[in-house]
Amino acid sequence: MNKQIHIFLTALMFFTRIPVSKNLPYKEEYLNSATKFLPTIGLLIGGFAAFVYYAAHWVLPQSVAVILSMIATIILTGAFHEDGFADVCDGFGGGWTKSKILEIMKDSRVGAYGVIGTVLMLLLKYVTLSEIPHSYIILILISGHTVSRFMAVCFIYFFQYARDDASTKTKPLGKKLENIEMLWAIITGVLPFFFFDSYWFFVLIIPCLLAFFFFARYIVKWIGGFTGDCLGATQQLTEVVFYLAALVLVRQIF
Repeated sequence: MNKQIHIFLTALMFFTRIPVSKNLPYKEEYLNSATKFLPTIGLLIGGFAAFVYYAAHWVLPQSVAVILSMIATIILTGAFHEDGFADVCDGFGGGWTKSKILEIMKDSRVGAYGVIGTVLMLLLKYVTLSEIPHSYIILILISGHTVSRFMAVCFIYFFQYARDDASTKTKPLGKKLENIEMLWAIITGVLPFFFFDSYWFFVLIIPCLLAFFFFARYIVKWIGGFTGDCLGATQQLTEVVFYLAALVLVRQIF
């Protein structure tokens, strides 16, 4: 149990800006296993987003409460996944070979593709959440952050790491998960769905899986696997897809 706590704290340290004790022992083994806690991190981030939204909506319009919740999650994660999404937009927008795509994604500078892609993605997320009825938005925020991080775990579980440079700092995240670790990710990834007032909401997992499948297929076709940036892009893409599907569901069925 003590080891699992250390692994979770390592995940918290790597994937968020939440303070962790400086005395926490770092081991590559812990970082290798930290990805199984990505959906758990999603519960925390989504819960914080929901809290900020809920507190703000009492005195502000829903649209303002939504954007404040988005700002809160970006601060809490240090735009970790948004940065990956921007790098993927740049890499695949400007590169035409595996080596060029990987080179562009490794560059810390953000180009036109990255800026435009990120702005449009955040705008789409904001507008979609603003249109979702208030009675559903709390659980939808939590579920969106959780299931989208589970999709990133799926990328690690089913595909291989793309870079050949073993010294890269994100290489440990490319290690395959054990089946028991994947089982934990599945459980925490779908946990919020049990709190909705209808099992119809489980249907929302399907468009996320489809988005993951087609996105992963495209990525693997070009670079033969994934990178840390691809995991961030997967999280952002499937989160937006989840919100769009949720908006369709609540409008058409509820």
